[in-house]
Amino acid sequence: MSDLTFADLGLADPLLRAVADTGYTTPTPIQAQAIPQVLQGGDLLAAAQTGTGKTAGFTLPLLQLLMRSPSHHAGRPRALVLTPTRELAAQVEESVRTYSKYLPLKSLVMFGGVNINPQIKALRAPVDILVATPGRLLDHVGQKTVDLSGVEILVLDEADRMLDMGFIHDIKKVLAKLPAKRQNLLFSATFSDEIKALADKLLDSPKLVEVARRNTTNELVSQKVHLVDRDKKTDLLIHLIREQNWFQVLVFTRTKHGANRLAEKLDKIGIPAAAIHGNKSQNARTRALADFKSGELQVLVATDIAARGLDIDQLPHVVNFELPNVSEDYVHRIGRTGRAGSPGEALSLVCVDEFSFLRDIEKLIKMSIERFTVPGFEADLNVKPEPIPMGGGARGRGQGAPRAQGQGRGQGQNRSQGQGQPRNAPAKPRHQTESKPAGHGRNGGPRQGQSQGARSEGGRSSKPAAPKSALFSPPKAR
Repeated sequence: MSDLTFADLGLADPLLRAVADTGYTTPTPIQAQAIPQVLQGGDLLAAAQTGTGKTAGFTLPLLQLLMRSPSHHAGRPRALVLTPTRELAAQVEESVRTYSKYLPLKSLVMFGGVNINPQIKALRAPVDILVATPGRLLDHVGQKTVDLSGVEILVLDEADRMLDMGFIHDIKKVLAKLPAKRQNLLFSATFSDEIKALADKLLDSPKLVEVARRNTTNELVSQKVHLVDRDKKTDLLIHLIREQNWFQVLVFTRTKHGANRLAEKLDKIGIPAAAIHGNKSQNARTRALADFKSGELQVLVATDIAARGLDIDQLPHVVNFELPNVSEDYVHRIGRTGRAGSPGEALSLVCVDEFSFLRDIEKLIKMSIERFTVPGFEADLNVKPEPIPMGGGARGRGQGAPRAQGQGRGQGQNRSQGQGQPRNAPAKPRHQTESKPAGHGRNGGPRQGQSQGARSEGGRSSKPAAPKSALFSPPKAR
């Protein structure tokens, strides 16, 4: 498999030229298996860890299938890619643009937190590939500004996350607008029972590609747990950043407010930091991510929703400041590091309140995570665990739960689901400033306020922590 080239996969010359321009020479396992299957024209169910090249695994064959007959119909895409978050939508459409540079195909991205009107204008031009989050796409369907009757290929990217976020009802509404005869590609970071159930309903005799074992973590990522008291976590994080000279750290918190507080504390003591979450405007999220990638920010503090789809080359460190209470989210979090063959380190700061979460994570990934303590930051294992407040709409484990009354669409992708423009669209007037997330989106605030940006972030149901005696003996300091 190591001698395999992209040319061996049957890709056309314009695509091979574009791939060569990126510097890639050898396809990843998911690409080597998925690309030929997609080119054959049948349905596909594919699972691989994050950071393994899933996006190119479907964008490259998708472009080849469409390249011979570009669309000449305004607002009538031939391929539809659905993603759960804004950042992932921007990343996927950026990949489409990268690999279609020598093709006459036009792409468009739409996602939340920005004004819909420039997007409506962009849809008046032909579009071949539409990358969208479900909520905003349904807004356009309702306003009849997009025509889905010509969709030949449907891609559900990170379908596991869409189920987690409660998008199943929106997905069903979208499916009802698509032609019955089409090619369906379902890509997922994990192969849960819920994904298999969705595949049974959506896919017709699909080919199956599974690169990694179900719910496994990347072997290139070193995982450690630091046991620490809840009120010492911030000081421990500061100590680790300074003592170990960490220059680029992605830190996960459970809630939006927690992300804000931590970023402010770090910034105040001279560690450049910013928070990204659903209540941040798209402009702020894009700027923070750009500053983090460029090195201006040393620490990016994120919630699970905002960080989904972040693609940062050679990110060395991920820190779980707070463990997620949904075990699958741990796999997605630490998958931000150890990407594209680069090593990475994932550390979790765990207090007694989170022992039950840690036990569930270890059960899911089928391994025990090495425990450490740092002198001066030892955990008092005799402290009584406290329940972890969540607030907001709870979701069940493994799939989206019904939304709480009064809530709208899933986290992060509100009914103002973002926008982009076809590559050859005319330039916008000066008064329409552009923030260009991942090179494409525009400025603008969400309709109905920012609160819908991540309606359920941190809103998962908590459960009481198990007694410490059932989980740990005091760890040895190292």
